[in-house]
Amino acid sequence: MSFIHLFSRFTWGSVRLVTRGNRLYWTWIVFLLALIVWGLFAFAEQVRGGLVVTAMRDQVSWAFYIGNFTFLVGVAAAAVILVIPAYVYDWKPIRHIVVYGELLAVSAIVMCLLFVLVDIGRPDRFWHLLPPVGYLNFPDSILAWDVLVLNIYFLVNFLVVTHILYRAFTGRAYEKRLVIPLVLFSIPMAVGIHTVTAFLYNGLAARPYWNASILAPQFLASAFCSGPAILLFLLQLLRHFTRFEIPDEAIWKIAELMAYAMFLNLFLHGAEAFKEYYSGTEHLLYTRYWYQGLGEHRTLVPFAWTAVILNLVSFALFIVPAARRNPVTLNLGCLATYAGVYIEKGMGLIIPGLTPDSLGEIYQYYPTMIELRVAAGIFATGFLLFTLMLKVAVPISLGEFRLNGAPVPLSDPH
Repeated sequence: MSFIHLFSRFTWGSVRLVTRGNRLYWTWIVFLLALIVWGLFAFAEQVRGGLVVTAMRDQVSWAFYIGNFTFLVGVAAAAVILVIPAYVYDWKPIRHIVVYGELLAVSAIVMCLLFVLVDIGRPDRFWHLLPPVGYLNFPDSILAWDVLVLNIYFLVNFLVVTHILYRAFTGRAYEKRLVIPLVLFSIPMAVGIHTVTAFLYNGLAARPYWNASILAPQFLASAFCSGPAILLFLLQLLRHFTRFEIPDEAIWKIAELMAYAMFLNLFLHGAEAFKEYYSGTEHLLYTRYWYQGLGEHRTLVPFAWTAVILNLVSFALFIVPAARRNPVTLNLGCLATYAGVYIEKGMGLIIPGLTPDSLGEIYQYYPTMIELRVAAGIFATGFLLFTLMLKVAVPISLGEFRLNGAPVPLSDPH
């Protein structure tokens, strides 16, 4: 059979898979669709009224949307924590699950791009961010670099995942000459997407809170915590609800790598805090607003110390082998990691960097219900995409969806 015929069978078979499921599956799908519709109505209201319907103002022009964008870039980059041990060190327990990390990366990048879309005051001009269609002002604009690396990273992961699953569907191992170079290329790209995102912040000399060279490695360290935390939850759900076998060694190894990443994240945060407090310059104002508050303005202080405590708890749980091998403490550590990094990369990164503003005014930002609904719709879109991709990937890996009963090698047998 020709490639077109085979791929059409793969496509239509995938469509049939995602349109079939039990009551739990359809409840989850309907819930996500309801959130998406709820978010779309909120976004329509934002388009009609403009960004003034959000809580963003001249003083705080980047807020909840960009905080979520920054966090999700880290989630997308975290696929590399599976790619390196699987393909560079050929560690086979992880080799069989690396495809799910790449699926998560694809979903996260889609959510990243949607958060950029809703943050634009004129979403009809979003096409300017699409290479090579729009005018990106490349290479002068750092935002252009960010758009390029995100799109390239998306394409690399999408091609790798599609190729591996399609070849497994047809009963053939993936083409090493194609997959290995792309997978290895994805490693610097994963580092690049979060590094360039950090450059968007620390390249702004007028924002002292962000204007630190330590920001890029700090972004990467936190990314290699938060992304795997989500993945560990998903892998355990897969193991519980399907026949897919995931070795305990793979889960424990990911948790161990997260412990090292969290230590680096905490160390870099501590180094930056020491520099600010010990030097005691006027730039300390922004760090104080986050950790101590300024006068009566202490809105963010509970968030700051909650993030610190959660990150310390997750590090303590993951660094102890017995704790990361216990399902209860493992999941508590994942939850603490996700929440801690989400707070520090959302409220803790954006708001203190813009408060006080250049005139010394303190504008206390709170996301409006419009922003929360739009964000809920975007997260639901990402989860829906990931769910549908899993609905195809899992049956292929279990040998339930294949061409003419052929064997299903998801990884290189050699």
